[in-house]
Amino acid sequence: MRQTFDESTDPSFGPKHVPLIRQAMAAQGLDGFLVPHEDEHQNEYLPAANDRLAWASGFTGSAGAGVILKDKAAVFVDGRYTLQVREQVDQGVFEIRDLVEGGVPAYLAAAPKGSVIGYDPRLHSPDALASLRAAAEKAGASLKPVSTNPLDEAWGQARPPQPTAPVVPQPLEFSGEDSADKRARIGASLGADAAVITAPSSIAWLFNIRGGDVIRSPLPLAQAILRADGTARLFLDPAKVTEELPAWLGNQVSLETPDALEEALAELKGHKVLVDPAQSSAWYFDTLAGTGASVVRGMDPCALPRACKNAVEIAGTREAHRRDGVVLAQYLHWLATEAQVSPPDEKEAVTKLESLREATGKLKDLSFDTIGAANGHGALPHYRPSERTNERARMGSLLLVDSGAQYMDGTTDVTRTVAIGEPSAEMIRRNTLVMKGHLAIARLRFPAGTTGSAIDAFARAHLWSEGLDYDHGTGHGVGVYLGVHEGPQRISKAPNTIALQPGMIVSNEPGYYKDGEYGIRIENLEVVMPATGAGDGDRPMHSFSTLTLAPYDRRLLEKDLLSGQEIAQIDAYHARVWREIGPRVEGDVKAWLEKACAPL
Repeated sequence: MRQTFDESTDPSFGPKHVPLIRQAMAAQGLDGFLVPHEDEHQNEYLPAANDRLAWASGFTGSAGAGVILKDKAAVFVDGRYTLQVREQVDQGVFEIRDLVEGGVPAYLAAAPKGSVIGYDPRLHSPDALASLRAAAEKAGASLKPVSTNPLDEAWGQARPPQPTAPVVPQPLEFSGEDSADKRARIGASLGADAAVITAPSSIAWLFNIRGGDVIRSPLPLAQAILRADGTARLFLDPAKVTEELPAWLGNQVSLETPDALEEALAELKGHKVLVDPAQSSAWYFDTLAGTGASVVRGMDPCALPRACKNAVEIAGTREAHRRDGVVLAQYLHWLATEAQVSPPDEKEAVTKLESLREATGKLKDLSFDTIGAANGHGALPHYRPSERTNERARMGSLLLVDSGAQYMDGTTDVTRTVAIGEPSAEMIRRNTLVMKGHLAIARLRFPAGTTGSAIDAFARAHLWSEGLDYDHGTGHGVGVYLGVHEGPQRISKAPNTIALQPGMIVSNEPGYYKDGEYGIRIENLEVVMPATGAGDGDRPMHSFSTLTLAPYDRRLLEKDLLSGQEIAQIDAYHARVWREIGPRVEGDVKAWLEKACAPL
């Protein structure tokens, strides 16, 4: 199996590792050290060698931060991880703090006067550092960049090696545009002489390559300098270079080792160089400024073009979802039949789905570790089952399964909440409220230029009317055989300046979580399209076209709570699932799917 149920950390990590970090700090004259979750590439999902916060504290969530001072320490997490962090972190070593409310700056504002707090400039964005520096200075403390990371020194020989997965071409039949054309198009748009590209997803997209350095994402860890004329320098560990790669890249791309990067930046002296302060660390800004380059702060020039999928990428993604739809039909049939008689445990729920995806012969990887959450674990939005926490679904409970697959033609991400036995009236009502928000997003028409933050409330309004809500975003961007979490677009309460544009793929996943009892989430992926039949208005309009093809659990719908429009919308969606997936399944699965997709 690709997904394991081992726990890579435990609460003993803090007591064991923090003293070693403090020793290394003291040797450098530091009174404290900042430990971000992100690595040198600002990755969300990390290779083991870069998972520094987990090694220091035991916390393995996908967002967080740590501060280690001489006599105290803290770990910062958001609302998704408030329960998980208390299970994973020794609170005798680390205080648990909120990442959003006050966060690290508030903690630094109370740092001892005169203290020197170190940071690794390769791990922090310049914008994040500015707020941290201001907070430290307010307390009379100071931030100091380090050339050698004391945490890495403390980790020493026990630290896993950096990944060296082979880098391979992503054929034109899947990418839809030649790399040379992408580079010429993006280069001409720079408004600068060159751009430094450090985001692995942008490098994979720009050069039409894929790797395997980042867990669950086919991404190579590398850096690139793109010039305005479309030529480029790609800095890649030679151990990753496959035989076909140099010819694939062509003679307009020079393939160089990461050791050559600093000198290459020095050669940009006197040139205007675009760097994204949200994607590239402070080290790049400091190094370029030190060489005499004119640094232009701006968004990664690949981010928007990458997010707006071309026709080939959209067609491939639709086919990936049809393939995945067959798997989901088989899986949901199993949950509706065998699992109702002999409820599975969480491990069984996860491994069954993975084995069905593997049987397609097309699975390259999972797009993230499957969230198979039974009973009260469903209330943990990012729960991952382990040998220790594995629990069997109880009769009268809900099973929440959030999963996805990486295929060469597309990336999937889908959540279905299924009743095991007879659900309670409360479960049915609250699932229906979540469904109403899910449907509201799916059918929405919105003017060109609208951001995801402007439409987020449509997903929450019915929950709000009954005093309910959820503490995560409603939607994230998704790549095409790239990361399952992809910016710059999103649907969230948090302000966002990026308009939803045709070709963008976003998730639609409202939820509800009752602490200790159950969780509900319903998720489809949607692609933004120009709206058709939008009336006689004078504004260009956009709408969503659903990619995911899997029936909802109709036992969890309170029909009287649904409007006629909503019932028609569910019926139309189910009719499409039957039309597109029905011919691809057989026997008992086909018979079940026909009933599952019948009109409400």
